[in-house]
Amino acid sequence: MQSHLVEIMGAEAKAGDGGPHDTLIEFYRAFNAGDMIGLESVWLAGDAPSMDNPIGGIRRGWSTIAEGYSKLFGGPAKVHVTFHDFTSQGGSDWHLFVGRERGTCITSTGKLDIAFRTTRWFVRKNSEWRQLHHHGSVEDADMLRAYQRMIFGH
Repeated sequence: MQSHLVEIMGAEAKAGDGGPHDTLIEFYRAFNAGDMIGLESVWLAGDAPSMDNPIGGIRRGWSTIAEGYSKLFGGPAKVHVTFHDFTSQGGSDWHLFVGRERGTCITSTGKLDIAFRTTRWFVRKNSEWRQLHHHGSVEDADMLRAYQRMIFGH
């Protein structure tokens, strides 16, 4: 297991080796840009992928994951996050990143600092790294309630 002191927001230089770290950087670039095509390119296609977090709930399959991203990007809030304080470990066909995200949620009525615990699991399929699973959780219940109000608009 390797511990990383760097932060990833998607603007970092990639190694160019097509490895899981490059795919992680591309995920954050696409997410922070609200780029659905970019997100689709880093997630595994089909019914196998899953996501579980306090905003989107449990979603299974790329189409339902994409639906959640579309709602977020089309909603009243602009969310930007940075991945930090993380470890990574993997094998020839899997890679796991476990760490934290911090960032901001901004709407026309305000700004909220946000923080999540985050796990991202990637697998290699057809010589390409793709995200298979994401799990996010929140330690601060008050922050979560405020974030949900901003995201859902109520």
